Amino acid sequence: MFFYDPTYMCFMIPAFLLMMFAQWRVSRAYAKWGKVRNSMNLTGLDAARRLLSSSGSGASVASSADLSGVQLAGIGGRLTDNYDPSKNTLFLSQEVAQNPSVASIAVAAHEIGHASQQAEGYFPLRLRSLMVPAVNIGSYLGWILIFGGLILGFTNLAWLGVAFFSLGALFALATLPVEFNASRRARALLADNGMLGNEDDARGVNDVLNAAAMTYVAGLATAVMQLFYFVSIVGGRRRS
Repeated sequence: MFFYDPTYMCFMIPAFLLMMFAQWRVSRAYAKWGKVRNSMNLTGLDAARRLLSSSGSGASVASSADLSGVQLAGIGGRLTDNYDPSKNTLFLSQEVAQNPSVASIAVAAHEIGHASQQAEGYFPLRLRSLMVPAVNIGSYLGWILIFGGLILGFTNLAWLGVAFFSLGALFALATLPVEFNASRRARALLADNGMLGNEDDARGVNDVLNAAAMTYVAGLATAVMQLFYFVSIVGGRRRS
């Protein structure tokens, strides 16, 4: 019912527009640099194999961790590439794995950045992983407590729901350093392994990674604005 609340729309329209812009920027960057062949003529799969094999050997100062145990696997869809720490597996979409583009090596290197974080015990990544169970519970329970408290007139119960719901915003905030650091590692890994052979390679990798980072900023903005909305309606109920 809050979707028809003008106050909700005032909070969420700016966040929605930012998210739409971020998604457009990612699609634009990926489409552009997905058509530009990288100077090394490496597919995303080639790049992943090379970066993983060079880890722990001193060939790259970007990661001293041994990533030789990381497995490579395919995954369906577009821009679904991810590193699964529970399986120690890097999943590459077919488009990234088989295309020798600048975008492909950027995406592959970013996910290997996450594998490097996992191997080195990067604290922000560990913190985010520890938050997952609480966030999953909070995102489900928060709505129930907020609206249950408002309907029944139990303001303290609604505030408890706000507290649970705020875990989602904290998780989005914790995600930012993880993703930014993975992108920094990606750039360093590619540079250290001589895989940024010309200016187009470097510019394209930066464009793709910066565009992807914007989606996490937009996600944080959305979570924060939703939280502010719930704070405003619960706070308004208490004042009334």
